[in-house]
Amino acid sequence: MSGSPFEWIDEQARARRRAGLVRTLRPRPADSTLLDLAGNDYLGLARHPEVTEAAASAARAWGAGATGSRLVSGSTELHAELERELAEFCGFESALVFSSGYAANLAAVTALAPHGSLVVSDAGNHASLIDGCRLARGTTQVVAHADPDAVRKALGTHAGPAVVVSDTVFSVDGDAAPLTGLAAACRESGAALLVDDAHGLGVLGDGGRGAPHAVGLSGAPDVVTTVTLSKSLGSQGGAVLGPAHVIDHLVNAARTFIFDTGLAPAAAGAALAALRVLRREPERATRARAVATTLHERLTAEGLEAVRPDAAVVSVRAPSAERAVRWAADCREAGLAVGCFRPPSVPDGISRLRLTARADLTDGQLDRAVRLIIEARR
Repeated sequence: MSGSPFEWIDEQARARRRAGLVRTLRPRPADSTLLDLAGNDYLGLARHPEVTEAAASAARAWGAGATGSRLVSGSTELHAELERELAEFCGFESALVFSSGYAANLAAVTALAPHGSLVVSDAGNHASLIDGCRLARGTTQVVAHADPDAVRKALGTHAGPAVVVSDTVFSVDGDAAPLTGLAAACRESGAALLVDDAHGLGVLGDGGRGAPHAVGLSGAPDVVTTVTLSKSLGSQGGAVLGPAHVIDHLVNAARTFIFDTGLAPAAAGAALAALRVLRREPERATRARAVATTLHERLTAEGLEAVRPDAAVVSVRAPSAERAVRWAADCREAGLAVGCFRPPSVPDGISRLRLTARADLTDGQLDRAVRLIIEARR
């Protein structure tokens, strides 16, 4: 008699325990006493009264769910309004809202990389971009991290359609991609540039308009960007922004748009309200960057190894996966929530604490966070 068909799962679980890589869910209460440097609420808008009231109002008006795919019954006036304002704010011709940033990335990569095309992907890209490359019918070539010359070399091996795919701000270390150099490499060979601005929107660019806007690439006919609504905008969902004919193509070809239930109206309403708060209060973007810089300066002054942040993510390296887990746990016990990134989530195999700066952190809270991180490390 054969054993369980899932014995291999138990063996993988044992291997994870031996390596100290077990992940567990930790449900948080509605009112936590923890100082949060783990979430991605960069602008402090997830609990902003205008944002939460917009979510509640949208749920009352449109119902709890979208009720169907965007092409059937899942598009509301809120979705259309959000798309118009997102495109205008970020400087693009058109936008399309998805149920998540992950779905937006899958859609953009797969729909823009048909059979016979080449996808050039940065080695440090987010998992959603990597999965999009795996699902695309084109051929993917992974190149060295943040290296326009490596991109240029890869593009030189292909004569057909091509698209270069990169994060604008990489989620592990918070370093920015060389967007100007990538765009130049693309234009030399007629390739498109697709960038994921999940960690740039709301933090970089004039008033938080994003990394492409900051370097003059927004609205370009050969540039497409994806964003998430779940970080700086404090809501849920994602979007693709770009030329109108590209967005029309996604409506007709992107499987994660055609076959997925639309974004819940409450999330669309909340994201729209958050976008309007950001437009009215652009200083939130400046504050988020300033908090990140201060965290980096003060932690490195104490001898910790941290990557200089280009946006709102501060990465502090740990000696090992086990030490990273213990460090994060000690921070939590002292009242501070921090992210803990370990293999296989990190492409270089180096474990670290991942801190997210927030525009709504007071100077006193910032002092406390630095003190707790240093004490827990000791």
